[in-house]
Amino acid sequence: MSQRTPTAVTNFRWLVFLLALGFWIDLFFTTDYSTFGWQFRYLTNWGLTANVLVAWFMLRVSLGRSDKTYNSFVSASVVLGAIIAFMYWKLFFIDPKLINGDNILPWYQEYYLHGGTQILMMFDAFFILGAFRRVWATLATSLVIFFSYIAWTEFVVQPMNNLPLGSATSGFPYPFLNDMAQGQRLGFYVTTIASAILFLGIGVAIARALDKIYAKASRNAQ
Repeated sequence: MSQRTPTAVTNFRWLVFLLALGFWIDLFFTTDYSTFGWQFRYLTNWGLTANVLVAWFMLRVSLGRSDKTYNSFVSASVVLGAIIAFMYWKLFFIDPKLINGDNILPWYQEYYLHGGTQILMMFDAFFILGAFRRVWATLATSLVIFFSYIAWTEFVVQPMNNLPLGSATSGFPYPFLNDMAQGQRLGFYVTTIASAILFLGIGVAIARALDKIYAKASRNAQ
């Protein structure tokens, strides 16, 4: 069993977990049940689900109930969160309807799901846990997540839904995907996965830079 972590860290992890769990549960009350896949049609909610799991794993470590940090999964969740926030705001500033259609999210939900939860998770991952220790395992986990979501939307969600309706097809959860032909979507997926690999590389660089800073500070303190 692991040792309990400092109270401030434990309190922070309680906050992160309760926030993530609260928003995750709230989506069951606000989702449109007339569409197949419910809220899990959206990559954003895959990211939130991952963050709930990560927050729970980290809280268990802080409470001394586990010594498993699931470093690869935590790191992959950071990559997933970075892609979600980056892609959402990139498309949002082009045209909010590309990603939200005619739906308007409450401001607190929009900012938490596409910024707040990612920032909180990254803070823990980089400054408390020490993420990106296992690069290849993180890459493999990230690829499994992204390919699973692509398969989910292409082969399950889209065939089971008629809306949203776009200029090329229908049924994809994000309106802009319905304006893309199959080849265009494939190109988009490749670009997104390439961006995820880039974010993973940035994460590794940040983690190693922080390690050097901490090591230098430790030597200076001796």
